[in-house]
Amino acid sequence: MSCCVYVVVNPEGRTCTGQTEDLQRRLAEHNDPQCRLSRQTNKHRGPWRLLHWEECPSRTEAMKRESQLKSGAGRRFIRCLLNEIEVRDK
Repeated sequence: MSCCVYVVVNPEGRTCTGQTEDLQRRLAEHNDPQCRLSRQTNKHRGPWRLLHWEECPSRTEAMKRESQLKSGAGRRFIRCLLNEIEVRDK
């Protein structure tokens, strides 16, 4: 079964990275203040919107990619995505 890795961002520019089998459901959970599965996104205000996602062939591969995105190089990649959006929105 395929999974995807995603990055969501809130209006303050905070990001949250994760992996799921159902991206639409997971995004709805991030934006639901009653959902207890999202400590990070409940702690910081939303609305959270999808910044980036990648499909992976398995949960194992998705977890590896999630770890990469949470590393220094991955955070730089995400920062570049945020900068591109800021430039595009101006």
